[in-house]
Amino acid sequence: MIINRPIYLNQLIESQNNGLIKIITGLRRCGKSYLLFRIFAEHLRSQGIKENHIIKIDLEDIRRASLRHPETLVAYIDEQIKDRDNYYVLLDEVQYVANFHEALNSYLNVDNVDVYVTGSNSKFLSSDIATEFRGRGDVIHIYPLSFSEYYSAVGGDKSEAWRNYFTFGGLPHVVTLDSHQKKIQYLQNLYSTVYLKDLLERQRISKAREFDELVEIVASTIGAPCNPSKLSNTFKSLENSDLSPHTIRNYLEYLMDAFLIEKAQRYDVKGRKYVNSLFKLYVTDTGVRNAILHFRQQEESHLMENIIYNELRIRGFSVDVGVVEYKGKDVNNQWIRKKFEVDFVANMGFKRYYIQSALTIPDDDKLRQESNSLSNINDDFKKIIIVRDYILPWQTTNGILVLGLFDFLLNPRSLEL
Repeated sequence: MIINRPIYLNQLIESQNNGLIKIITGLRRCGKSYLLFRIFAEHLRSQGIKENHIIKIDLEDIRRASLRHPETLVAYIDEQIKDRDNYYVLLDEVQYVANFHEALNSYLNVDNVDVYVTGSNSKFLSSDIATEFRGRGDVIHIYPLSFSEYYSAVGGDKSEAWRNYFTFGGLPHVVTLDSHQKKIQYLQNLYSTVYLKDLLERQRISKAREFDELVEIVASTIGAPCNPSKLSNTFKSLENSDLSPHTIRNYLEYLMDAFLIEKAQRYDVKGRKYVNSLFKLYVTDTGVRNAILHFRQQEESHLMENIIYNELRIRGFSVDVGVVEYKGKDVNNQWIRKKFEVDFVANMGFKRYYIQSALTIPDDDKLRQESNSLSNINDDFKKIIIVRDYILPWQTTNGILVLGLFDFLLNPRSLEL
């Protein structure tokens, strides 16, 4: 089964021969190696690049263990370069190389060598990249399959594809499995034997049980306002145990460094400032999230909100949670002050969209409820409600676009309708 990843392929194409090391990051098992060795390598061949000018090295392969020494790796690559034509060096799991940044930096001033790397080490994948390469790296962050990528592979009835997608997520290997039980077993094994074990060992976490239970709490409360203090109180009440806010803050950082979760800050739309008291957490893959909870807690409305968040991030938006304050008079002519929440404030350059997620809008009361926050924003940026219902796009009397979920997910230009 071939699964195309056009967003990331285009990013790699745009970065070709730009004088920087291309660094492909993302959640483990999300398809980094496939993108580099299959999709991008095939693109290079289609552009007339000869096979012996594409140097592919899988450093996880034990047969390549000798190349895990930086001097040996550089000497091997040098041996493959026979002429002045362009060479493309594709390195998978480069964290196996000690001081890999020194080896890679050796090629920054070699005009006919273009280097691309992937890795799964949290230090390699985290913000330390900026320090390691000091502005000489071009980071391309990839996510599990978007619904559009997933649907391009499975086809068929959209509703059935959607149910499978929000249940089992978008990790590429999951798509190839032919039964629900195999998908469940794969995801649960992946979490316990790869993600969780890797974090416990790398971060030297001594409170393994508490860490695992905190992950379950985070997974069960996606999209809910939280902070370390609030999570600490929740942990005490549910687990009859104690994790300090400081420890929880560190644990959340570990989960974000491993790309298992992301944080959306709260943003005061009218005050144009960030509100630091609370934030929201979203999972990178809903299948992994459901596996953490043993597939016992699958609220479609929350999973849909999470998937909309992921889709916006995949499209390159920075995403905040909006807060809108309303001051006015109630039915008794008394002054009141309310705060409404905007699910997402999506920004990219000069573009901004205010977006609400609603499973369904059966009547005018529900429409009014979902529109309250958007109607109280006074600027001219586009305001959108995304609903699960099968509908044609339409606009409310105050200019809010109501958009069907599949139109949003399957059309990369849907926000511009």
